[in-house]
This record gives sequence, structure tokens and C-alpha cells, in this order.
Amino acid sequence: MNKVMTRTKRHPGTRPPVRHDPRRPGRTPSRTKPAAGRLATPQHRASAAPATPPPPPHTGPVPQPRPTDRFADLLLAVLSGRRPVHSMLRHTAGRAYDELARLAERGPLRSPHATHPVVRDIGYYVAAPGALEVFARIGAGDRVRAMAFRLEHGPDHRWRCTALELDGPRLPLPDDD
Repeated sequence: MNKVMTRTKRHPGTRPPVRHDPRRPGRTPSRTKPAAGRLATPQHRASAAPATPPPPPHTGPVPQPRPTDRFADLLLAVLSGRRPVHSMLRHTAGRAYDELARLAERGPLRSPHATHPVVRDIGYYVAAPGALEVFARIGAGDRVRAMAFRLEHGPDHRWRCTALELDGPRLPLPDDD
């Protein structure tokens, strides 16, 4: 089976999962010193000794986001009105840009409330070598919506969105017969 889930809902609610960054610094050491006039006891000397240095920061390559995650976030930003439609020109091919422009014009994911829609869950299916069919669950407040899109790996080694659907089958474009 070629279906893969890449994001799972770990925490209930509408917030996206928190980032667990192993490169975050630890706690700062205490700055307390023995009171003046008192002799430093062995306990104070042990605590005053420098702590073991933290492990060196991760020097390996920084993991890049998957194209499925990246495109889901980009499409969501356009459909929610946080990015302009033309920002997706170089990331789309074929009629996907026309469909995106039409969907963005309707503003289906724009919310009058302070809650921004987030990608709650995402998965993909390998339809062919170099082609992914991606599905995502979009949470906006207490409502969940569906988004599906197709990514194709071009000869220039870039992923491009070639089809897009939101909440079901797409409507025919005006020039469709």
C-alpha cells in the first residue's frame, strides 16, 4: 500500500503540534554565591565548579520539510488570504493556478474570527513515479475541511501543483465542455 500519513493529531484542539527543538539551550546556571565571610564548604565548591558543557549543537544537515507539507502550507496561506495568489505562479502548472485563483477569489478559508486555519493532518499516495496525490485536513476553529492536490516532479527537479480540490469535486471551469 502506498498511502502514507505524515502528520498526526497529537493534541486535541485547533492548535498545530508544538515544535520540539533539541537545539534549544538548557536552563541557565544559578548565580548564587556563598555569603561573604563564610568559608566555602565542599558543597559550595562542588556547585561553584563549572558544569559540564552542553553537547555541541547538531552539526548535521537541517532536515528540509517534505514537499507535501510545504505545499499544504503554501496553498492554505493563499486560500486563507494570508498570501497573494500570484505567489503560487512558479509552484503551479497547468490549470491548477486557474483553479487556485478561482478558489481564492471566493475566500473559502478566510475567517472573520481571530482563528487562522491550520493543517491538522496530511497524507499522500504515490500515484506514479514522480507524482503524489496529497490530502489534508484543515482545521478552522471547530470546523474541519478537506483539501486535496496533486504534485508532480518536473524535469527541472522541482515539485509543482498540477491539480487542486477543496471540499469535494472541483467545479468545471468556464471553458470546459
